[in-house]
Amino acid sequence: MGFLDRFRRSGRTSRPARDAARTGSTTVRASDGADVRHLEQFVSSRRGVEGFVEPRTAVSDVTLLLVAHDGEWTRRRVPSVKWAHDFANQHRVPSYDAAVVGVPQRMRDYNRRKKAGGK
Repeated sequence: MGFLDRFRRSGRTSRPARDAARTGSTTVRASDGADVRHLEQFVSSRRGVEGFVEPRTAVSDVTLLLVAHDGEWTRRRVPSVKWAHDFANQHRVPSYDAAVVGVPQRMRDYNRRKKAGGK
């Protein structure tokens, strides 16, 4: 075996470890009824809410980001992209694909105000 052979990948890939705590791996929690109730409560208690559907990534499932008129926001896992858009339509909330349009400036402004200690 040559010196560089130990750094070359073999033809097979390994499975994820079963013990996530030991390896630092994360497990992704699925959405549940509490997530849906939270989204419904947010939509019903704020005005000017828009939805931003965020695609699945390596570390999280599909999420629905709801942003109110003043920039206040919440994010929860949802079962699918279709479910997120259907939820928004049922609650008369405009929805967008966050990967295409990004997140609104008012959300970043809200975060900046909260970090500075103001409202």
